[in-house]
Amino acid sequence: MNTTPEHDLRIAGMTFAEVYPHYVRKVESKGRTLEELHQVIQWLTGYTEADIQECIADRRNFAAFFGQAKLHPNAHLITGSICGYRIEEIQNPLTRQVRYLDKLVDELAKRRKMEKILRAG
Repeated sequence: MNTTPEHDLRIAGMTFAEVYPHYVRKVESKGRTLEELHQVIQWLTGYTEADIQECIADRRNFAAFFGQAKLHPNAHLITGSICGYRIEEIQNPLTRQVRYLDKLVDELAKRRKMEKILRAG
């Protein structure tokens, strides 16, 4: 199942600031911490804590958020299904990157070990 151009545009236009509270709520409701969420975001994007806060304050959309990120070299190891899509089959690079983040947050909420989430081996 591949994404549609409309879906890809909608994803690109969403702001990190509007999605971030959902990530926080999801992980905290499952007993994980804000620090762990930020560790996952930092691993994937290369952003610092200050960068994350700036992205929220600037209401940066996902196109800009990932456009300025330095994606981790092991990000391609993030596979599986999220939101009804197989990540490795998503053709649009930005949509795939957003789904990488969604998948990492999902794994964090499912209490997966951090070394597995961060594809450390």
